[in-house]
Amino acid sequence: MTNREREILKLIKENPMITQKQLADILGITRSSVAVHITNLMKKGYILGRGYILDKEAYVTVIGGANMDIQGFPYEKLKYRDSNPGTIKVSPGGVGRNIAENLARLGVSVKLITALGKDMYGNKLMEEAKKAGFDMLDSLILEGESTSSYISILDEEGDMALAISHMDVLEKITIDFIKSKNNIIDNSTLLIIDTNIPKDVIEYIAITYKDKPMFLDTVSTTKAKKVKDIIGYFHTIKPNRLEAEILSGIEIKDEKNLIKASEYFLAKGVKRVYITLGSQGVFYNDGKNIGHLKGPEVEVVNTTGAGDAFVAALIYGYMKGYDIEECAKMGIASSILALIHEDTINPNMSVENIKNYMKEVKKC
Repeated sequence: MTNREREILKLIKENPMITQKQLADILGITRSSVAVHITNLMKKGYILGRGYILDKEAYVTVIGGANMDIQGFPYEKLKYRDSNPGTIKVSPGGVGRNIAENLARLGVSVKLITALGKDMYGNKLMEEAKKAGFDMLDSLILEGESTSSYISILDEEGDMALAISHMDVLEKITIDFIKSKNNIIDNSTLLIIDTNIPKDVIEYIAITYKDKPMFLDTVSTTKAKKVKDIIGYFHTIKPNRLEAEILSGIEIKDEKNLIKASEYFLAKGVKRVYITLGSQGVFYNDGKNIGHLKGPEVEVVNTTGAGDAFVAALIYGYMKGYDIEECAKMGIASSILALIHEDTINPNMSVENIKNYMKEVKKC
């Protein structure tokens, strides 16, 4: 922002009804010059539209993947190398996008920055984001590129048996593109990063915005390697056991190893560590509070969005000032809501429903 733009923005904040002529008279410049500066302020996101609506609402920014999920559910036991009768569902997905929608359903204002092709799937994702109540308008939209898609086959237990992801468009996110979104990112309450975006971009964001709370979703064992050398820049991390082993170099066989791995991350600079253990619950450590929680047994319908729901709940809890144990309980309860519904995002996701399931989360 230029010095002149700062002057104009300050005057507008003091009097949102001020006219361009009044601004020109106060600053001793022409009305046409004022108009140019206001246009620039709108482009940069400091003014949202006509009438000098200022961008004051607190929000979080997610930078990560968005794609269309195509999921197959067999009616009976899955048979490999065969055609299985069942149902096929097409819905919006992607780690970053799923976290954003879950947060929106919890009442958090969210901006998602991702990359999309200018195609049918891209248009659909933009439409669905608008319906769900989060903002994707700062995403990179590319002509001639294909929007990410993810095809998965679930087994009779609701677990993913096989999947293929086509996410090449996310490699088009560059450091220069992220630099163009500095105003959006810099004014965020906190950042959420998923490792679907390029390694150099993750490193740039982590270092540039190191003073801002950053939550990390490691996504997978392969993609988690991107952040191995910069893990200490993140405030909160949620690896599963295998991802934690890769990132720490510590084999995790028991509770003692969980403590050792979590202490490795804390020593690097991480403030809150959650290591998810599947059906065995979640281990957590922030250097002061350490524990192991487990949720109730439920009938699993779809495991795809459980981790994303968990992260969204952690963020909500952190923003409300909850301690690490309470956030862990929220995360487990939120993941249960995801597990018991066939959609990647449970339409019943809400703070009230999360709190109902939190009552059933117990210490191990």
